[in-house]
Amino acid sequence: MDVSVGDVVLPGDKVCEISEDQKKRVILGPGLRLNVDQVLISKCGILRMKNANVYWVDSHQKRYIPSRGETVVGVVTNKSGEVFRVDIGSSDQASLSYLAFEGATKKLRPDVNVGDIVFARLITASKDMEPELVCVDSYGKAGKLGILSPEGFIFSCSLNLVRKILRQNCPLLKILGHEIPHEIAIGMNGKVWVKARNVRATLAVGHAILAAEHLTKEEIIYMCDGIVNVLTGMQ
Repeated sequence: MDVSVGDVVLPGDKVCEISEDQKKRVILGPGLRLNVDQVLISKCGILRMKNANVYWVDSHQKRYIPSRGETVVGVVTNKSGEVFRVDIGSSDQASLSYLAFEGATKKLRPDVNVGDIVFARLITASKDMEPELVCVDSYGKAGKLGILSPEGFIFSCSLNLVRKILRQNCPLLKILGHEIPHEIAIGMNGKVWVKARNVRATLAVGHAILAAEHLTKEEIIYMCDGIVNVLTGMQ
């Protein structure tokens, strides 16, 4: 069945809005695959689009399925030779080479240990290969990627919540960033790392994120105002 943006879709449905000329420059996200000259749906959900050329299927799922180009938060679980193993919440652990850090060489290795939290980008994500991570962008710069401070707080949330708070029309991160100084790394795998000026503020940011999953825009604003007022009264 042919489907359009905003429709509830099922595996096997065909996306009819993508023309032959557009297929040369369109970006297919999770839930979509190219089959010869057709774009087909591979999982249930709602078809979404942004920037006129980025398509994906928005759905509720428990286990994270790695997708190339996405940023994730993971925990280093093992060091094996020149490769680190990182738990990103998928069925297979991801690999992270010690050369995948800015400025790293065979003589100058990054200080990475088991238990460290990393914010990285997926460069390989296939059902036939293990996920592969890097802590640099396409220009070889770290930017915001790399080892995260152990003083921060990491927690898990639903994949749907991550997509919700990262949308431009969601006021949560903008309000929290303005009212509560903090650092945050949000992984598309449902892992979030937060570090504020103290434990109370860090937990407040984490609580606000988890509580926002089923709230409307107006309810999120009201909740954030309440949290800020409580923190201000405790100072």
